[in-house]
Amino acid sequence: MPTESDVVIVGGGLAGLAAARRLHRAGVPWVLVEAADRLGGRVTTDAVDGYLLDRGFQVLNTGYPRLGTLLDVDTLELGYFTSGVLVRRGDALHRLVNPLREPAGAARTAVADVGTALDRVRLAGLAAGCAALPPGRLLAAPESTTEVALRRAGLSDRIIEELVRPFLSGVLAERELTTSSRVFAMILRSFARGRIGLPAGGMAALPRAIADPLPGFLVHRNRPVEAVAPGLVRTDAGEIRCRAVLVAVDPVAVTALLPALHPVRTHALTTYYHSAAEPPLDEPILLLDGDRRELVANTVVVSRAAPSYAPAGRHLVASTVVGPTTPPEPVVRAELARLYGRSTADWEHLETVSLPAALPAAPPPQGRLRQPVALGDGIYLAGDHRDSPSIQGALASGWRAAGTLVADLRG
Repeated sequence: MPTESDVVIVGGGLAGLAAARRLHRAGVPWVLVEAADRLGGRVTTDAVDGYLLDRGFQVLNTGYPRLGTLLDVDTLELGYFTSGVLVRRGDALHRLVNPLREPAGAARTAVADVGTALDRVRLAGLAAGCAALPPGRLLAAPESTTEVALRRAGLSDRIIEELVRPFLSGVLAERELTTSSRVFAMILRSFARGRIGLPAGGMAALPRAIADPLPGFLVHRNRPVEAVAPGLVRTDAGEIRCRAVLVAVDPVAVTALLPALHPVRTHALTTYYHSAAEPPLDEPILLLDGDRRELVANTVVVSRAAPSYAPAGRHLVASTVVGPTTPPEPVVRAELARLYGRSTADWEHLETVSLPAALPAAPPPQGRLRQPVALGDGIYLAGDHRDSPSIQGALASGWRAAGTLVADLRG
């Protein structure tokens, strides 16, 4: 490991990798140190007995604008989900789809017993507006919580509780919808403009593809950082002197390295992975609980979208629970039987993945989502806690922090 470099990047998650790509492109000498034995941070995949188990249920949205500057998405061989949802209400499943992407499902969506007809028109209008407006306009709109924004858009309690809250709780990792309306608008924009899929090699294929153009000898895994100071990074293997430090670790670790920062609040998610001999649904579509039981936020047969996620003859089901409480697996399995409307007794429980800090909280005010990345004294900060809580936020913040750093070094 080197003892000096112009820049030391601390953390090999998406933000750190995006920063490394920009520094490398700019010709600025850098080195990256990562505490874990693999890159990707919270975006990782475990191969277990022929299954691909992501670190919690994560998806890739092709509408994220920063993706195109870092990789060719087609190389990930994405398998796509249906552009819509199923909502369980009582004994029935109601199918709602994006008619622009799933025109054959428009008629069923129009008569679905979820919310009212006016609700569905207003929700479609809200999504279309976010898709059509440039980001600057969305980020200049009056800011509130997401729930207040939904009610200002005229949505009724019924559609919020039956559809919007269960869907967004899995996206934002919180049921109260206290996330900034500006974060919500940008996320809704990306959902409306992009497609949702999974790489054939698991979500870990994303950080691998971003890291692939980087020289491997500049990336040092299994190197925990003990301290950061102006011009210095101390690892378990010694000190690295530098002109600048770019800290790109997760929201919990960042305050350990930079204690002067205010602690970052986070939201918890838990994913339950099950294997089934027969798929409970023949379609790769997200199933939501519209009965307001608030146990399982969503569930999906991920191997219907990406068959590589399960061995031949088996199917992988991922189910998400929001919040710090981790219900017993048998309780979740019973709830899944109700949601799917069929027995889950013969399902095999593969793994429960609990993420106490799955996403940073993003309540208002978030402004234009771009939190400061230059802390002074040659220390810079990146991560989705400095932007929107998403893959896009992590990539954008890393790219932005590196750009600021380069300008400062050359200024």
